[in-house]
Amino acid sequence: MTAVLPEKYTFRPPSIDDAQVILDLVSAYNTSVVGFADWTLDDALDGLANESFDPARDGWLVFEGDRPAGFGWVSGKGDRRQLDQDVVADDVELERWLLDRVEERAAELGREYGQAVVQLDTVVYQADSARRDRLAGFGYERGTVFYRMRIDHAGPVAAPEAPAGVVVRRGAPDEASRRAAHAVLNAAFEGQFGFTPRSFEEWRTAQENFSAFDWSQITLLEIDGEAVAMLSGSNQFVEDENCGYVGRLAVLEKARGKGLAKFLLRDQFALDAANGLAGTILHVDTNNPTPALGVYQSVGMRAVLVMEVWRLEIAA
Repeated sequence: MTAVLPEKYTFRPPSIDDAQVILDLVSAYNTSVVGFADWTLDDALDGLANESFDPARDGWLVFEGDRPAGFGWVSGKGDRRQLDQDVVADDVELERWLLDRVEERAAELGREYGQAVVQLDTVVYQADSARRDRLAGFGYERGTVFYRMRIDHAGPVAAPEAPAGVVVRRGAPDEASRRAAHAVLNAAFEGQFGFTPRSFEEWRTAQENFSAFDWSQITLLEIDGEAVAMLSGSNQFVEDENCGYVGRLAVLEKARGKGLAKFLLRDQFALDAANGLAGTILHVDTNNPTPALGVYQSVGMRAVLVMEVWRLEIAA
């Protein structure tokens, strides 16, 4: 049965002008669970301006009188087989109503893209056992566990020497280098949890619309003239953590076991330290089919936050 919005609430689609309101809602929830905001105004602005998010159809901002009380959104990439969502609300009835809106819209998106079934994912702090229990009661299942990994830089970090036969390309200033990075990313992440391959055009647009990124933050590794590994960094955690961020680290299967991932990580540590940053952060799926977690631990990174992805399959 579809939940009914309690009479004390009203709702409307969000707009870019609501970024601060949404930031306040999300930050209050995050702080109540993990003790800090874990979000910035740029994060809110980027989400609202995302090219795959249609505020009129994909978002709901709820008020009790003039007081913001809840927010929900859904968004997808590529073929929309897999969708992401989040709901923040200060009471369970409102949470269930927002989840119904999100799930109905997810089914619509699936139909629009010719999908029979869509996978709807949401990220939950592992510390929020009450929310995890509610999601389980709503039919969601835990899909995987992510660690936020961090290494601190107390001073300069020595730049590593590239493995023998490897050419390091700094930045992706032209279409050829960007296409090479995109191809490595799609091939290396194929089949991994939550990864949706995107066309080059969609990926490029998403990168260029992300305020914390610029093309100089991509590093490509080549062997015999072929791009076989890439790292894509960003400034996503500079404002709140004074840390660099590794958004993607990808190595083609045929090039694994050559120390390329460790080189790229240590190289990024050196770059971040040289830029005066206090550390470097990344996220890792603990069920990754590659030994990624062990690689990150081997270079000195440690887990500082645990998050779970909860998934609901919806017939479209």
